Amino acid sequence: MRNKKWLTVLTVCVLMLGVLGGCGGNNKADGGEGSGSGPVKLTMWGAVPPENGPQEVMDTWNAEHPDIQVEYVRFVNDDDGNLKLDTALSTGQNVDLYVNYTLTNLDKRVKGNIALDLSEYTDYNIDEKMGADAASWKVDDKYYGMPTKKNSFFFALNKEALDKAGLAIPTAWTWDEAREYAVKLKAEGFKYGLVQHTASLVDPLDSVLVKDGYVKADGTSNMDDPLVTKWLETLNGMMKDDLTTPPLGEQLTSKMPVENMFLGGESAMINIGEWLIRSSNNTTEFPRDFQIAFAPVPRLTGNEADFVKSGGLGDFISINSKSKNKDAAWEFLKWYADGGMLPMAAGGRLPSSNAVDQQTAIDHLLGDHADSYDKKSLEFVLYNDKTPTFVRGIAQEIVDMRAQEYEKYFLGNQTAAETVQNMVKRHNDFLKLQGK
Repeated sequence: MRNKKWLTVLTVCVLMLGVLGGCGGNNKADGGEGSGSGPVKLTMWGAVPPENGPQEVMDTWNAEHPDIQVEYVRFVNDDDGNLKLDTALSTGQNVDLYVNYTLTNLDKRVKGNIALDLSEYTDYNIDEKMGADAASWKVDDKYYGMPTKKNSFFFALNKEALDKAGLAIPTAWTWDEAREYAVKLKAEGFKYGLVQHTASLVDPLDSVLVKDGYVKADGTSNMDDPLVTKWLETLNGMMKDDLTTPPLGEQLTSKMPVENMFLGGESAMINIGEWLIRSSNNTTEFPRDFQIAFAPVPRLTGNEADFVKSGGLGDFISINSKSKNKDAAWEFLKWYADGGMLPMAAGGRLPSSNAVDQQTAIDHLLGDHADSYDKKSLEFVLYNDKTPTFVRGIAQEIVDMRAQEYEKYFLGNQTAAETVQNMVKRHNDFLKLQGK
């Protein structure tokens, strides 16, 4: 009898433990907000290598916020990498925050219902913090994330070469003037006067078409804008007549390391963006004995008032609408934008929030290498050039189509007129399909 009583008591205890465990087990299993089961765990996906700032950002946050711990996952910002991120988002893998690098990818993710509409949060005014350029990231007049970085595109120039050639640092100039600079600087003993990063190469086209319209009033393509032909012929002349910039075919087939060429003294100028600073600060791998000066990108249009330049804001961070920890992700995102991201500045990623002091950001950007830059011209291109900016928002199909056509031209396989004609036809075909 005594054994039966003990068995009964034991059975009741087991059942009670099961009930108690069940009561506290639902939240613990998923680690959701308010679960009381230890710190909330967030995962943020971005394309910057962890060692170039993101890991320091996460370590700083995690040390200061033991209740919310953030892990960084890197994906490569190319087609395969974005597919990997989209797959993780659509299949419910662990993604709480992620970085969009193009409007095209953001739009796709908004339509896929995997980007949270931030209008439900009223304790942070994105327009006031980030300025007017933030609005270019709106989808249907809503923010499905927050732009956190100033996009800066510029010409970096060898200051020593400029001085020898008697050339001033431009604060506003045309492509015709840049072409003249390239000729004079090449004469100082450089292999090239100008090299260009492929990400910046086509910006002059979008500068023209953002201002004048990609589509005419009658609904047809505006790819035959006269300044499109101007860009083609100017760059082709620099490649084949002046020999001041590499032929595009050679650059693409050799995967020419244009940053190395500029920092190594083979080219006097480079058309690039803020990511150059990551390499130019690395004087161990890229030793140099010259100061770097900076100039705005040149314009195709003669009238400065008609010019818009590539830039705006970038690194648009969204919260996954399916995240179990949206509020915690929001707290992290606000902190990140308002200065938590400063360790990223050493790699060229300057915070866009006005909560961050400009001089503090530049100090982080240049680190111990400030003397190797012309700071006045750097501050001008980063903060004081008031030229309106744009973020490329056209469909990737158009970007790819244009590249196919202008590459044929630069390779000598068709004329400028044929190139423009083909771009117009293919753009019109695309527009007709979109209209159906």
